[in-house]
Amino acid sequence: MATFVLIHGGGGSAWDWHLLVPELTGRGHDVVVPELPIEDSSAGFAEFCETVVNAIGGRGDLVVVAHSYGGFTGPLIADKLPVRLLVLLNPMIPRPGEKPGDWWDNTGYRGPEGLSEQQQFFNGVPADVVARAAAHGRDQVSGEWNEPWPLDAWPRVPTKVLIGREDRFFPADFQRRVAADRLGTAPDEIDGGHALTLSHPKQLADRLTGYLRPAGGG
Repeated sequence: MATFVLIHGGGGSAWDWHLLVPELTGRGHDVVVPELPIEDSSAGFAEFCETVVNAIGGRGDLVVVAHSYGGFTGPLIADKLPVRLLVLLNPMIPRPGEKPGDWWDNTGYRGPEGLSEQQQFFNGVPADVVARAAAHGRDQVSGEWNEPWPLDAWPRVPTKVLIGREDRFFPADFQRRVAADRLGTAPDEIDGGHALTLSHPKQLADRLTGYLRPAGGG
């Protein structure tokens, strides 16, 4: 049994994972779903790490799954604790010393034009789930946006990048380029958009648990 540590993205909450959690527990795994202190203007990367580490407690066999902006936090946990595997899901992949606010220009990101927020983030998500999403979003006012990412190098932990082929916010070609440039790797791919946890929870759970098998990860 592994412990999946699920780290939400920008403006997110534990709710973002609520469809994936039963898929993982139903396969016999433990799940930890911390909520980062994004509504606290005094919180930064240190406080994010403290929140996640405290939520993990004494659990072991850790698999950290970091979604989108959570890609800045996931590697910090892998640097602090004995993590078995780090999975970056439709991620922002940081470089040492990079401020999150600088990531967009540094990667050459260009946002999609002519799409609503719902079309960018929730394509493929059932309408009833989309209707509930706004009630679970949170204002991100925390201070890490202008804080240099604190690691000097990527943690020495096996790392997978997993992307949604239909992601409109971070298009697949963009994600492939950033993953190659920053980690020297080609992402694994799955059907779905940016909110894979809400659109394809079963398929995502299959892929995540597949990584735990000796021949998994393809």
